[in-house]
Amino acid sequence: MRFEQVGGVVCLGETMVVMVPAEPGPVHEVRTWHRAIGGAESNVACHLARLGVQSSWVSAVGDDAFGRAVLDTVGAAGVDVSLVRIDPTRPTGLYVKEASAAGSAVRYYRRGSAASGMGLEMIDRLSLGSVRLVHVSGITPALSDTCLAMLRELLRRPRHGFQISFDLNWRPALWADRDPSVLRELADMADVVLAGADEAEIVWGTGDPARLRAYLPGPRSIVVKQGSAGATLVEDGCSHFEPALRVDVVEPVGAGDAFAAGFLAATLAGCSSRTRLRAGHLQAAAALLTTEDVGSPLPAHVTDPLLEADPEVWAAARLEVS
Repeated sequence: MRFEQVGGVVCLGETMVVMVPAEPGPVHEVRTWHRAIGGAESNVACHLARLGVQSSWVSAVGDDAFGRAVLDTVGAAGVDVSLVRIDPTRPTGLYVKEASAAGSAVRYYRRGSAASGMGLEMIDRLSLGSVRLVHVSGITPALSDTCLAMLRELLRRPRHGFQISFDLNWRPALWADRDPSVLRELADMADVVLAGADEAEIVWGTGDPARLRAYLPGPRSIVVKQGSAGATLVEDGCSHFEPALRVDVVEPVGAGDAFAAGFLAATLAGCSSRTRLRAGHLQAAAALLTTEDVGSPLPAHVTDPLLEADPEVWAAARLEVS
C-alpha cells in the first residue's frame, strides 16, 4: 500500500520524550528506563512517510538532548524536520509511563515546554503554498493560550490549494483547567474531522455519525472511528461504513494515528470512500500488530488485494503476528 506523488502533508503539534520502565516492579523501584518518543501529529507524519507520502513535521523542541532525540527519531522515519524550531529557553516535553498490573498510568511533564510556546509565528513555517494538507489535533489547543490562538488563526485563514484535517485526540488531563468547548469551534472550521466514537461522546455528547454531521456542519468530511466494529465516513450527503479487520492485537496505542495516516493518504490520492476507510484500517492494523507507536506498514502482497477485495473476502480476513 503506497501513495507516492499525492503531494505534501504538514503535521503540526508537540512530540515529547517518553520514559518507559525497562524492568518489572513498582515504579519507585525501577532503576532502568527505555527512552522513546510520543506525539500524535509526528506519528501521523511518520506513517505517511512510510506510505510514500512526502511529509513534514513542524513543532518546537528544546535545545537539549531530548529535543535532539525527538528530531533524530522523527527524521529517521523519512519525515522532514527542517522547519522545527529549536527553543533556547524552554525544554522538550516529557512523559513517563508507570506500568503496573492495573494498567499504565501516564504522568506528563510538559508545562512550559518548547511546544507550549508555539504561537502565530509558527504558521509562517508551514510553507502553505507548497502543501496539499495540514494535519492538526485537539491536543495542541490545550497546551497554552498561544497554541490555541495559532490553531484558530490557521483554521480561519483562507485556504488555497490545501485542506486541513483535525483529529479530536481527546486528552482529558490536558483540559482540567481549560474549556474544551473550543474543540467544537476548531473542528467545525476544518475540512476533514476524525474522531473516535467514544471520545466524541464524551466531548460533544454523541458518537453517532449522523448526529455529529448535524453538530459539525462545516467540515466536508467527518470520519467516526468505531473501534473494532469499523469506521464511518460522512461526506457530501452520503454515509459509508467499512468494518474493521480482525487483528490479533499486540498493543492498541497508536492505532488512531495510523488510521488517520492511511485514510488521509488515500484521500489525497483520490480514492473511493471504501478504499480510504480500508487504507485507514490496514494502517491501523499494522500498528496493532506491534508494540511500537509507528511500526512498519504491512507488505503490499497483503494490503493491495484487500483494498480491492469484495466485502466477503474483507470480512473473512484476519491479520496475525508473523
